[in-house]
Amino acid sequence: MTRHSLTELEAVLAIVRCGSFRAAALDLGMSTTAVSNAVQKLERELAVRLFNRTTRSVSLTYAGRIFVAQVRPALEGIQKAMDTARSQQEAPSGTLRINAFATAAREIMAPLVLTYLERYPQVHIDIATEGRLVDVVAAGFDLGVRARDLVPSDAIAIPLGRERRIAVAASPAFLQGRAVPKVPQELLAYPCIRGRLPNGAPLRWRFAKDGEELLLDVDGPITLDEASLARIAVLNGVGIGYFMEPDIRDEIAAGRLVRILEDWTPPLSPLCLYYSNRRNSSAAFTAFIALARDFSAGRL
Repeated sequence: MTRHSLTELEAVLAIVRCGSFRAAALDLGMSTTAVSNAVQKLERELAVRLFNRTTRSVSLTYAGRIFVAQVRPALEGIQKAMDTARSQQEAPSGTLRINAFATAAREIMAPLVLTYLERYPQVHIDIATEGRLVDVVAAGFDLGVRARDLVPSDAIAIPLGRERRIAVAASPAFLQGRAVPKVPQELLAYPCIRGRLPNGAPLRWRFAKDGEELLLDVDGPITLDEASLARIAVLNGVGIGYFMEPDIRDEIAAGRLVRILEDWTPPLSPLCLYYSNRRNSSAAFTAFIALARDFSAGRL
């Protein structure tokens, strides 16, 4: 199948627009001979004459009129796409798609994402939150946010945010009249808010201290797969909850929740923003990476 260059198509449209080969050549910054050769090559490959030529005038043939009517909007669309691509290299614009689990998205929302949008209002950020791991490139995302130990080995990763920990907590009303658990095994005697993993399996509560690790299958009156729902249940005294610390940090600070078993919840792997190695990245992507590196270095 013959492939035609944009130069040949642009030459045809320039002749129609300008009225002559010479004027088209001036418009395109080409020689008249180059424009003529481009048209002749295209006509030869199409096996049809596009222009009627005389020493004084040039006009489209019937086949030429049909060809131009079909090619012009397509070529205009290509030129628009190319102009849009060039403009993204000049000033950040367009859309950035980010995949993250919900807690990670909440953690970076105010300090990174909203700061970015304030600086670059022409960019639209599309964040998809889900618990399952996805191939961000295959799924059409520009960036992913996950714990460092879940980042693909061939990805470029930028550490984000403060130290991450699990927080086990209950409401003051729930703990009133009850002994506060001192070791994880004591949770088995209390109603707990059970969690569900993205694959449908129950979440086992993980603890560690002095080299000892525990996984508990807690019991309780309700099973949830969303931290915001679990927070509501715990605040209302339904039972003890197991959270990522940022999800209940404000409630603990305000005294609405009481943290327990803190010495059994060691630091977790930090969050990372990650992406595949890419060339010719858009200005929007490059600016987000630069801001993320500033955030990582504590410069924001």
